[in-house]
This record gives sequence, structure tokens and C-alpha cells, in this order.
Amino acid sequence: MSRSVIATFVFLAGFAAYVVAVATLADHVIPLHWTVQALYFVVAGVAWAWPARALMFWAARGAARGAARGK
Repeated sequence: MSRSVIATFVFLAGFAAYVVAVATLADHVIPLHWTVQALYFVVAGVAWAWPARALMFWAARGAARGAARGK
């Protein structure tokens, strides 16, 4: 199985778990001050990008190796 297919499934499963975790934690943040809420939602809104970026680079390395081998 190619790295891009694996990365796709890992991303979909990981992102779904991340959304559930963020939504669950949001229930505890809602009663807090609006500045805490804003900080939480800004961080939660962009925090998924770092693992997704690493996963994309990992998948791209596999594609580059396959292209170098003539696949």
C-alpha cells in the first residue's frame, strides 16, 4: 500500500478523533471567560495543521522514493 493511501486513512481517522476531543473539551471551556474561549478556539482551530503537515511530508517522501525507483 502506498504512503499516500496510508496517510489518507490516518488523517481521516486522526482528524475525526481530534474533532471529537476538541468538541468534548469545548463543553468545559464554554462557561469560562470569553478570552479563554477565544484562545481555546484559536489554538484548537489550527493545532491540527502541524500533525497534518508532518503526515503530508511523510507521504510525499514515499512518493518521491517511488518516483526515483521508476514506480
